[in-house]
Amino acid sequence: MSRHIKIAAAVAAAALLASACSQGSATRGTTGEGGKVTLRYFTFSAAPDHLKDLDAIEKAFEKDNPNVDVVVETAPFEQYFTKLQTSIAGGTAPDTFELNYENFVTYAGAGSLLDLGTVAGDGGTSVYAPASLDAFKHDGRQYALPASFSTVVLFYNKDLFDKAGVAPPTASWTWADEQAAAEKLTDRKKGVFGDFQPVQFFEFYKTLKQAGGTFLAADGRRTAFDSPQGVKAATWLVSKVGRTMPTEAEIGGTADYDTNLFKSGKLAMWHNGIWQFAGLKDVPFQWDVVVEPGDTAKASAVFHNAVAASATTKHAKEAYAWARYLSSSDVAATTRIRSSWELPPVSDQQVLAGYLKDPKPANRQAVFDSLKSIALPPVIKRQQEMQDAVTKQLSEAASGRKSVAEALKAAAAEVDALLG
Repeated sequence: MSRHIKIAAAVAAAALLASACSQGSATRGTTGEGGKVTLRYFTFSAAPDHLKDLDAIEKAFEKDNPNVDVVVETAPFEQYFTKLQTSIAGGTAPDTFELNYENFVTYAGAGSLLDLGTVAGDGGTSVYAPASLDAFKHDGRQYALPASFSTVVLFYNKDLFDKAGVAPPTASWTWADEQAAAEKLTDRKKGVFGDFQPVQFFEFYKTLKQAGGTFLAADGRRTAFDSPQGVKAATWLVSKVGRTMPTEAEIGGTADYDTNLFKSGKLAMWHNGIWQFAGLKDVPFQWDVVVEPGDTAKASAVFHNAVAASATTKHAKEAYAWARYLSSSDVAATTRIRSSWELPPVSDQQVLAGYLKDPKPANRQAVFDSLKSIALPPVIKRQQEMQDAVTKQLSEAASGRKSVAEALKAAAAEVDALLG
């Protein structure tokens, strides 16, 4: 998510090669008269499954930095950036906040972020891999610190596969294999669906690469997804709707519909991220994961999150210390590993080995195997508008209101206008 369009697969791989963890301390005595600094932190990735984990990291930080009181605020991802933008525009921005790879450029370019290089406290940035740091630089300045990364894999309900007598997914599966299995596993009378892959921007750019296509032209100034490969990728997504996955009407705008469907044992295959692992610990059936199937090529989505500070914070050094602690401390890294809260950008093989030892899911190696062929989303300044435009047109095709070709042509025109 380059935040600079040219960040390549090295970013994800580099996340595994980042240097060993270390901890920093906030500068003391910045509030005067011995008062505590209250530092607000806004996040989308902690709730609902990892609030206790974040609380543990927060308390450890506050123990090392007794003059700082971190106040955590959360919002669901679908509401997060609207709320963040509103708070920044209204002059009430949190001191520190989480940013994903895709939205970084917009916030950095708008002058909303603090240049962390101007307030760096204890410890340098050598604890991070250079490529990971570069992903969160803008105009040569460090505006956020990489905190975690995660991948998207194919979840599957082993019990449903066994009951239907269908061979489980393997790393060599193609779209055709997935489709054939999904059709055998779908039983609409019983409310069982064979597959669920959201028809939206994040799935489209990935399946586009799996089909051999590209989203933007090499110069980044125009789109390239209105192509035969694009039509193939969009058709792959749209063709599942009403066939092996629920329709838009059946979903009815229900939040977390796919999560609840999988947890209820009514969904055989599910394209989703490793952040779901923790919430599936106690489901009453056997499940596992595998690298997502491809078409002409493999391509897995890899997402990076970072911690940034507001350009208007009155507690810059404390904000830097918290960002660094949350992104690179031993406490943060081990907490993430233990709870399956995405993965920390560290190189400590003992820490990562602990991740692989967790028995649920058994095939955690798929998480690292997915890094061998990754798909990074295109990034432009008007990122959210681009995502919304593509998702809107794909929804038109999924509902049958437009053909796939018409939808892609319309999406390409909208995105080209944003690029212009």
